[in-house]
Amino acid sequence: VEYSKNYKADHWCQKGHILLVLSGDLTTELDDGRVFTLSAGMSYQVADYAEAHRSSTSTGAQLFIVD
Repeated sequence: VEYSKNYKADHWCQKGHILLVLSGDLTTELDDGRVFTLSAGMSYQVADYAEAHRSSTSTGAQLFIVD
């Protein structure tokens, strides 16, 4: 998946994912207020209905996502 510069999700996602950032930077916000910024080579995993999240990027990002 490729997110363009200044992408911001318009919803909170409840679906589980395994996500790897291939290039660029991705900011992931959790509904409890925590915010994480991932750069190329970093990844995260979240289970279905475990932590609602939404992503954004100011630079653009290329991602590998497994649902």
